[in-house]
Amino acid sequence: MSRSQKQALLQRLDEARAGLEALLPGIDPSKQIYPGWTISQLLAHMTGWDDANIASLRAHVGGRTPATPADRGIDAYNAQTVSTRQDLDLDHVAKEWRLTRQILRTVVEQMPEDKFQEPLVIPWGGKASVTELIEVFVEHEHEHTADVRTWLKHPEKALEKQGG
Repeated sequence: MSRSQKQALLQRLDEARAGLEALLPGIDPSKQIYPGWTISQLLAHMTGWDDANIASLRAHVGGRTPATPADRGIDAYNAQTVSTRQDLDLDHVAKEWRLTRQILRTVVEQMPEDKFQEPLVIPWGGKASVTELIEVFVEHEHEHTADVRTWLKHPEKALEKQGG
């Protein structure tokens, strides 16, 4: 992957994050976006996935096989990442959400070019390219941002679907 391709990938990741970041000031932190999930739980969920991706990418760069924290299923991993941050206030969760994304960006940006060409073990098992892994989470963030935009039209009622 050329430097410009890597930068384009990081730009897509940044753009996906910017969409949700722009919506944060208009979100009442006491309201549920998804059943049982306020904005704090949504950010905790996304932070958990960034954590898992960082661990996979770092292991890949180091030539180690990473743990697969979501091997018991995505729903179980989502529940775990949200519950481990349940007692944290929104400001803390939001700072962690921003910091883990910055770390993820740095790991991707500093990854040796040869590692971009090798498949890596992804957090839920199986293998993918670095680009494929990042693109999954670009789309993931776009989906949550679209959900939040929909929810903001009627924030008195949680969306019908579960977060995830």
